[in-house]
Amino acid sequence: MPTRKKHLVVVADAEHARIVRADEHHVLRTVRRIESAAAHKQSSDLRSDRPGAAFHSDATVHHGLQPRHDPQTLEAERFAKMVTDEVNGLAETCDALIIAAPTHTLTMVKNALTPEALTKLTGVVAKDLVKTPDDELWGHLNELLPAPTPPRRQ
Repeated sequence: MPTRKKHLVVVADAEHARIVRADEHHVLRTVRRIESAAAHKQSSDLRSDRPGAAFHSDATVHHGLQPRHDPQTLEAERFAKMVTDEVNGLAETCDALIIAAPTHTLTMVKNALTPEALTKLTGVVAKDLVKTPDDELWGHLNELLPAPTPPRRQ
C-alpha cells in the first residue's frame, strides 16, 4: 500500500500568512498563523514624518528628499523573509510544498527558499487566499492536492 504524501500549504500575502497541513483524510487545517507587526499601518507610521534635506552647494535653498524605499514595501519584504524562514524549517516535515500568494509575495517567498524546500515545491497558486476559510481552500488547490476522504458533503 503506498504511503500518503505529507502536504504543507503556505497561504500568504504581504501582512498575513497561514501554515496549513492536510490531515490523514486530506482535509486542510491551519496549524499556524503569522501576522506582520506592520499589518494595517500606514507608511507614515513606519517611518518619521519628515524627509531628509539636501543642500545644493551653489544655492542657499534646501530641498526635501523623498525616501529611497517605501516603508510598506520594506516591511512586506521583511515579512516574506520571516514566512520563508518558517517554511524552510518545516520543509523536512513534508513531502510536498504548495504556496498560494499574490504574485509579488510569491516571488519573494520562492526566491528565499532553501534548495531542500525548492525540491519539495510541487505547486504555486498566484492568488490571495489568506481570507479563504480552510474548508473552502481545497476548491482553489484541487489540482495540486488529493481529494478529501471521505468526500465532503456539498
